[in-house]
Amino acid sequence: MANYIQSIRGRVGHMPIILNACAGVLFDDQGRILLQERTDTNNWSLPGGYMEYGENFEQTIIREYKEDSGLEIKPVKQLAVFDQGFTEYPNGDVCQVISVLFEVEKVGGRRITERQFETIGTDFFDSHHIPPLLNEQTQEMLNFAFEYKQ
Repeated sequence: MANYIQSIRGRVGHMPIILNACAGVLFDDQGRILLQERTDTNNWSLPGGYMEYGENFEQTIIREYKEDSGLEIKPVKQLAVFDQGFTEYPNGDVCQVISVLFEVEKVGGRRITERQFETIGTDFFDSHHIPPLLNEQTQEMLNFAFEYKQ
């Protein structure tokens, strides 16, 4: 079922809902992580997104990572589950996000460097130079990922 979340939002409006999501950690040769600058909130997050009805988590991260970053990836390892991601979007939608964090490997594609539908651009960041993030859950995932890499 395409546009599952839009369908739910059409029924519940801005009421808080629980959503399942995935995020991917892609490290470069310098140990930096790829982040996506978002068009909806004008801040940064890990590439990834919400599960569509009928998908599993690996299908979700492959689809969402491509949409958000331009890169084709394969999931290498499921790293952790984060269940305290509370977000209020500029349009008033409120959600608690249960996110599965994957380490991913690039297998193709080209990184988005100019504004597209959901992404202003992408760039790599080290743990000491993180831009403004979407929410606390994104920061928790980054902290976990940098610690995991060490």
